[in-house]
Amino acid sequence: MAGDTIITVVGNLTADPELRFTPSGAAVANFTVASTPRTFDRQTGEWKDGEALFLRCNIWRQAAENVAESLTRGARVIVQGRLKQRSFETKEGEKRTVVELEVDEIGPSLRYATAKVNKVSRGSGGGGFGGGSGAPSDDPWGSAPPTGGAGGFSDEPPF
Repeated sequence: MAGDTIITVVGNLTADPELRFTPSGAAVANFTVASTPRTFDRQTGEWKDGEALFLRCNIWRQAAENVAESLTRGARVIVQGRLKQRSFETKEGEKRTVVELEVDEIGPSLRYATAKVNKVSRGSGGGGFGGGSGAPSDDPWGSAPPTGGAGGFSDEPPF
């Protein structure tokens, strides 16, 4: 949405994502990402940790189920989303305001790890952002290009 503050955070999950479902059946996963800035101290020749940022995050629908299935405590992740401010009242009647990240994209950081990605078919769950369950044949990238000189070009080099 226009006017939203979009940020990208690289950090570690402080706990396993918590997956819940709304009364209407929509999945939501909540988790916290800890990001600690590091600076190099030229006098000592050592890296120093700054003050850690703990950012509460939430992600919805099929992506929430994917996060809960794929990521665990300590995983280094790259998260992109929109900062949202939310106000609420405690049981004691105190008014509180929190800033949370409504996640649009998340994935494991491959800087210090490897990952095997398993693509989820569009039709499963039906809760993806597209919401539709298009047939696999609708995906132009899902199959090999047609054989034969497409567009009048041959496979032979021009020299």
